[in-house]
Amino acid sequence: MRILVVGAGAIGGYFGGRLVDANRDVTFLVRPRRAAELASIGLTIRSRFGDVVVPKPATVLAENLHEHYDLVLLSCKAFDLENAIQSFAPAVGATTAILPLLNGMRHLALLDQHFGSEHVLGGQCLIAVTLNEKREIAHLNENHELSFGERDGQSCDRVKAIASLMEGVRFNARSSEHIVLDMWEKWIFLASAAGCTCLMRAAICDIAASPGGTDFVLGLLDECRRIAAAEGYSMRDESYQRSRDALTASGSPLTASMLRDIEKNGPIEADHIVGDLLQRGIRHGVSGKDSSLKIAYTHLKSYEARRTRTASQQ
Repeated sequence: MRILVVGAGAIGGYFGGRLVDANRDVTFLVRPRRAAELASIGLTIRSRFGDVVVPKPATVLAENLHEHYDLVLLSCKAFDLENAIQSFAPAVGATTAILPLLNGMRHLALLDQHFGSEHVLGGQCLIAVTLNEKREIAHLNENHELSFGERDGQSCDRVKAIASLMEGVRFNARSSEHIVLDMWEKWIFLASAAGCTCLMRAAICDIAASPGGTDFVLGLLDECRRIAAAEGYSMRDESYQRSRDALTASGSPLTASMLRDIEKNGPIEADHIVGDLLQRGIRHGVSGKDSSLKIAYTHLKSYEARRTRTASQQ
């Protein structure tokens, strides 16, 4: 099975690098700067689960992409999705499966529109990774899970083939018959984590130590959970408890990756992670005028407005 990994940043580089390390047929679709970087220093993963060094990973630029691939592993940020779609479109043939690892749900409609829903799997990953100052992929936590499945819950040959492809690779891979619910549950957690840590500019432990902090976090989590239920995806009890525990742990240094992006003055996925969920909440009458999610979204959009204004003045 020929795999095209769109992007060789933290997420794509980690899972793609692990696949290369297991001798899978992987090509990274990258921009010229990243292609030159990989040709010069290679792709390196630093992880407690074992380091990986790929001296010369196979790469391709968008203008040179003319072949079809069996699997497209899509690891871009939501704000880069439309550009990514244009870049990897030539790789999608009649039997190509697209496995997106973006958070939230809005990307599915855009991918369906461009390629047809029959090409687009459900997928998600659970990992914290970043590119460090040496441009190595640094694995920051204990998780490195990738899950995937047909969005209608059916088991089929291509899901089985992908599961077989990922056997023996040094990350946790699993097929799921309820991948869309899995994605919703992750979205609930991420929107809650991003909303509270970005709004407070603090880690979970700091919020938990503040008067009213835990109450705010739990209120935000409950709002997100009720929106999902209104959309037809009720959070399972065990998932809710895990999210609740993670978001209220008194000693937890957890912050959302969106906060780390803000601290670097980078672009953020405000609309994709928080805004889309809020709009659904408004539509269902869950998110009213006192909505915690609305407060968090206003904060994120204010950051984006300031960032745009500052850039225009330079």
